[in-house]
Amino acid sequence: MAYEIPVTQARAELAELINRVVYGGERVVVTRHGKPLVALVSAADLQRLETEPEQTESPATSSVSTTRPLTSAPGERPRFGLAAEHRPPQHPRPGA
Repeated sequence: MAYEIPVTQARAELAELINRVVYGGERVVVTRHGKPLVALVSAADLQRLETEPEQTESPATSSVSTTRPLTSAPGERPRFGLAAEHRPPQHPRPGA
């Protein structure tokens, strides 16, 4: 778990934060208004992150994204009623 610190406090404690990251093995997340802004990680962590192959999708995500859309069986819509229907977003025509 990373240690979070506001940017104003991080600015005042930069040397200490660097020591915590390098010698303490911590990861520090600098926040602004409570939202993550940047992270301080050791050079070794950065090298490991850059050399590891990126895992773009989890197995669950990839299996869900490869399913085909399902349509209602004939006669089921009138029987159960229509609560909602997915419509793909319509993109405006250029110049329109």
